[in-house]
This record gives sequence, C-alpha cells and structure tokens, in this order.
Amino acid sequence: MSVTVAEVSAVIEQLWPARGAEDWDAPGLAVGDPSAPVESILLAVDAVADTVEEAVASGADLLIVHHPLLLRGVTSVAEDRYKGALIARLIRSNCALLAAHTNADVVETGTSAVLAERLGLQAMRPIVVGAPESRGLGRVGTLGSPITLGRLARILAEILPPTASGVRVAGDYEREISTVALCAGAGDSLLSDPAVSAADVYITSDLRHHPASEAREAARLGGAPALIDISHWASEWLWLETAAEQLRAMLPGVTVTVSDARTDPWDFVIVQ
Repeated sequence: MSVTVAEVSAVIEQLWPARGAEDWDAPGLAVGDPSAPVESILLAVDAVADTVEEAVASGADLLIVHHPLLLRGVTSVAEDRYKGALIARLIRSNCALLAAHTNADVVETGTSAVLAERLGLQAMRPIVVGAPESRGLGRVGTLGSPITLGRLARILAEILPPTASGVRVAGDYEREISTVALCAGAGDSLLSDPAVSAADVYITSDLRHHPASEAREAARLGGAPALIDISHWASEWLWLETAAEQLRAMLPGVTVTVSDARTDPWDFVIVQ
C-alpha cells in the first residue's frame, strides 16, 4: 500500500517538527509532487550524485536526507551545475527529495541523542535546551564509569563508520573522562557553552583551527574540556537507522532503506 509524498511529509512533521529547526535552516520538501505515491523511501545524510543514483536505481519514490540540498540560495538549476543535474535526475525519475535537518537534530531521538546513547551516556540532557526541555542542540551526560580519553576515542572509532579523517583528539591520552558533551555535526559554536566548558571532553565535527587551538590552550590551564573531532557525515549517519525505524512504524507497507554510501568528502589521508 502506498501513501503520498504529502502524507509522508505529515509523518515527518510529527517526528521532527519544522518549528524545531534553526532560523537559517531549510528543511522540508525540495523536489517532487506532494500528491505523488510513495512505496519506497531511501534515507541518506547527503543528496549527492551517489545517493541520488542509489535512490533512482533502487526505485525509491522519495529520498530523505539530513542535509538540505538547497540550504543556501541558488540562482540557477541548469544541468551543467551539480545541484541542477541532481534535481533534474530526481524529477525525471519521479523521485521526490525531502530534508530533515536541525529539526531532526533537536528531538529526543535526534542525531546527538543517538550518538550519546551509543556511547552509553547516562542522565542525558541537551546542551542548548529547547522547548520542551528534553529537546535541544547537543547532549551532555556521564559515562557509566570513568575511562581514559584514549579509550573513549577508540570506542568512537569502533562505533562510527570508517572515514579517511578518522578520530582526532586534543588532550592527554590518559586523562580521566566522566562527563561527556557532544554535538553531532558541526558544533564549534557551542564550545563556550557552560555545559561544554564543565565537561571532561567535547565531541563534535568540523573543528576549525582557531577555536580548537584556543580550547586546547584553555585546557592546559584546567579551564576547558579535551576535544574529539569526528567525521561530520559519520556522526550523523548513525541516526539514519533510528529514523528509518520510526518511519517504518508510522508508515506500514512502505519500504524504508538506509543508504550505506559514504558521503564524507575525504577519500584518503597521508600520515606524516
């Protein structure tokens, strides 16, 4: 039994309400006819050539991604530009495209919550509290028992899908870690938050040189957490199966599949 794109959108609004998105974000339907039937859905982090081709080849009627393809304004969707080419491919293949981004980050089962759960964090709460208070950006919690920073990094390497950049750490390998703050995806904007400052370690992605350097220097004085930088794609890919399970429960009869395509942008690294 099929449902329509509009009906899937309504389910997504129940799971990940658009009102939870950041002001700059662009979640929702980007490509497709709301009245079109949906029998098969593919979930991915990014709408790129590999995931679009996977959706088309598998016969998916809807590609749901975490990162909006049209997050920033475009002036052309000509097919000699990659976004235009992707949109044209989707339209010609009758495959709709929908994004659930920061609205899916902040919910109780969102990207950061899934990562925190995989680490076994207890007494979890958002770093930036939303409404209701159980929702918000990032998560902070405590480990069941203290472990070293090095051991925590190795656990992350086991949990996350492999990428060229791996797991990068700033801090003493033997530092004892009890309280963990984390934000799946790019989270250096939260470095100065009191909940992050009070943690033993902060796990996030896309840490830039200057914020990381300043946090590292502050840590030498005992005023900042150790840092673990993980792949942006990998940190959010973990959430896809949770999202798929929720969609399967609310859309019986619709096939929901998670893409294994690695859309992390880096292919290899040279260790000096």
